Amino acid sequence: MSKAPDYVNPPECPPPSGYSNGVSYRVSAATRLLFLAGQVGWDRHQRLVSDRFEDQFDQALANLLATVAASGGEPASIGKLTIYVTDKAEYMQARKAIGERYRRRMQGHYPAMALVEVKALVEPGAKVEIEGIACIEPPPR
Repeated sequence: MSKAPDYVNPPECPPPSGYSNGVSYRVSAATRLLFLAGQVGWDRHQRLVSDRFEDQFDQALANLLATVAASGGEPASIGKLTIYVTDKAEYMQARKAIGERYRRRMQGHYPAMALVEVKALVEPGAKVEIEGIACIEPPPR
């Protein structure tokens, strides 16, 4: 069994520069552990989709899920999410809209999560960044 990583960079996400959107390692004959790079609310052309918090959150989550899907996973494959926000108060104000979009994309799955307020993100104008860890297993027979 090879411990060499598989790099995952789906076309729905902006092409990475100096990193990969996902890196998976085989941990057993059928199971891979997928580390998901932080995603912000930008489209595949590296343009932020909006200045609204909930729109950026939704796009960041969509980008993360595209990487999971490209690895053969689904929302329920995600075991941990870390959400970085530049303004906790803005996050709290947008909670209802964020929750609706989260439930739609995650299909009722609630992994372990942490929310961290940070001074800034690398991408100018980005208000949220989401990273995670997923376990990709073959579908049940």
